[in-house]
Amino acid sequence: MKIVIITGGSRGIGASAAKLCARSGMGVILTYNSNPAMADAVVAEIEADGGSAVAIKLDVADTSSFPAFRDAVSTALKATWDRSTFDGLVNNAGYGLFNPIVTVTEEEFDGLFAVHLKGPFFLTQALLPIMADGGHILNVASATSRVATAGVAPYASFKGGLQVLTRYMAKEFGARGIRANSIAPGPIRTDLGGGLGDEFEALLASQTALGRVGEPDDVGGAIANLLSDENQWVNAQSIEIAGGYII
Repeated sequence: MKIVIITGGSRGIGASAAKLCARSGMGVILTYNSNPAMADAVVAEIEADGGSAVAIKLDVADTSSFPAFRDAVSTALKATWDRSTFDGLVNNAGYGLFNPIVTVTEEEFDGLFAVHLKGPFFLTQALLPIMADGGHILNVASATSRVATAGVAPYASFKGGLQVLTRYMAKEFGARGIRANSIAPGPIRTDLGGGLGDEFEALLASQTALGRVGEPDDVGGAIANLLSDENQWVNAQSIEIAGGYII
C-alpha cells in the first residue's frame, strides 16, 4: 500500500484528493491548520468507505514546526500502517488573496511566500529522510502562473516559483528514483480566497473550453491518478488541469 501525505487536506482540493487517493487504495496522512473538526470529518468519511487515514496539525508557514511534524508522521506511519516511510507528498496547502500590486503590503507578500514557496521547499527537505526511494512529490501550483489575472500577482509569482522548484526537485532527487511534478489547477469552485461568486464564476466558465469552472474532484482525481504507478514515467512536468482555460 502506498502512503501519501497531503497538506491542506481538510477541505477543497486537498480533501477531494485525500478521499480519492484512499478510494484507490492508498493510506492517507492529511494535514490541517485551524479546523480539526473538518479534518476529522474527512478521516471519518475515508474510514467509513473502507480506507485508512490520519489527520495531523501543520502550519506550513511555520518551518520551525517541521521536525516535530516529521516525528508525528513517523509515529502515525508505525501505528497505522506498520511502516517507517511514506511514498508520496502533495504540497497543496494554501490560501488566496485578491489585492492589486499597488496596495499589497509586505506582510501580505511574506505570508503568501511562506505558505506557497518557502513552506513546500523546507517541508519537502524535512520529510525526505522518511520518504521511500521511488516516491513522488506533487506540488500544487496554479494556472495563474500562465494567465495573468489582476490582483493575484504575489500568489501567482510564488506558484510559478513552485513550478521551477519542481523541476529542480526532479533533477536532484532522481538518483533515489523520486519523481517530482506540479499541477496547475484553473478556476475551481472552492472557498479559496472567499470563493468565486456567481458573476465571476460565469465569466470564468465562459473563458473555459468545457464551459464551466472546475470542481475539487476534477483536481483530486488527477492527483490520485498521478500518484499511481500507471504514471511512474511522468517526471519534471507541470500539468494544467483547467478544462481548457483561456486557450
